[in-house]
Amino acid sequence: MSAQGIAIAVLLISFLVMILLRFPIAYAVALSSLLCLLTQGLPLTTICQQMVKGISSFSLMAVPFFITMGVLMGTGGISEKLIALANACVGWMTGGMAMVNIVASYFFGGISGSASADTASIGSIMIPMMVDQGYDDDFSTAVTITSSCEGLLVPPSHNMVIYAMSAGGISVGSLFLAGYLPGALLAVSLMVGSYIISKKKHYPKGDKFSFKGLLKQIGISIWALAAVVIVVIGVVAGWFTATESAAIAVFYSLIVSVYIYKGLDWKGVWKCLEQCIDTLSIVLILISTSSIFGYCLTTLHVPDMVANAIVGFSTNPIVIALLIDLILLFLGCIMDMAPIILIATPILLPIATSIGIDPVQFGIIMVLNCGIGLLTPPVGSVLFIGSAVSGVKMERVVKATLPFYICMIIVLMLLTFIPEVSLLLPRVFGGYGG
Repeated sequence: MSAQGIAIAVLLISFLVMILLRFPIAYAVALSSLLCLLTQGLPLTTICQQMVKGISSFSLMAVPFFITMGVLMGTGGISEKLIALANACVGWMTGGMAMVNIVASYFFGGISGSASADTASIGSIMIPMMVDQGYDDDFSTAVTITSSCEGLLVPPSHNMVIYAMSAGGISVGSLFLAGYLPGALLAVSLMVGSYIISKKKHYPKGDKFSFKGLLKQIGISIWALAAVVIVVIGVVAGWFTATESAAIAVFYSLIVSVYIYKGLDWKGVWKCLEQCIDTLSIVLILISTSSIFGYCLTTLHVPDMVANAIVGFSTNPIVIALLIDLILLFLGCIMDMAPIILIATPILLPIATSIGIDPVQFGIIMVLNCGIGLLTPPVGSVLFIGSAVSGVKMERVVKATLPFYICMIIVLMLLTFIPEVSLLLPRVFGGYGG
């Protein structure tokens, strides 16, 4: 075996072994990269250089602001307002509380941008409420965790900012616009699945629809929803960058949470900032260590090898697209979302563009693939959070989630093979693609 082959084997095998041994992902990425560099005889100063390079990005500064915005809005009494708005919209349907859960996740996802935050915040309210009204606890948990993935697609999503950086300057505004229709399509798909199950299990309906009640809840919730409008319109219109819009959104979220909804006092704000620092430290460590891993992959020409292997397997664009989806779904089973985006984007994006998949479209495909990975064992963080919040054993949650996996895979296929689902809004409102 050549020196290059030995280095690749050391990098990938050590990484997989550490993942199977349940090492924290950041340690697994860093240690496997360290072993790879030692195998090649490269100076260890490369580690520090690549770590600093990985987080030295102006666009990356949007990530801590978006995380802070989500935490402030999520703990500032926003969840209850959005659940009430969702109930006014769809609570009257068969399986009404399941529909409310899904729509509330769409609203809340546009604020938090985090599936984990959605599951913890919405789930802690909705799951007990659904159980009290006669829904099975495993079904209630399954609806909560699958609908939380809408928040990964609906802007502002910090994962899209990470993808834009990894993809080499993709427009964040275009990515934000591209997420709306796929997020809505995912919500509709989950609602159809919930409706079928609710009919079969005779779950209850909610109160009759009231237009007056809907207008009232819109009036109450408008302050929360306006935060998303500020970010998306500001970025798309070119008034400010994603980083600047995120900073403005943090200030706005602070005002709304403390002075309008009064769900937070200043002591609570400091606790929120502590939580933000904890989350941000994890994200930045992942980004910096993944930068070393990506450097090793690039210098060893692994992206070229993977591309040649996939093209050698088949030249059919449909087969290649399905292979890319399978690779991302597999990675989602063993890795968290941010490192997948950081490591897989430089490898798979050139392959995707070679078969006609637009970079913005591929970003949405990757985010949804990673979202599904968050729900799959053995590393599905959202799956574990949902099980912990509801107190339902993970095995039961996985079984109840199986019908919703089908709904999500259908949406994934539509995103993969119908570009306009992702690209319509960026082209109409953002001038993307000329």
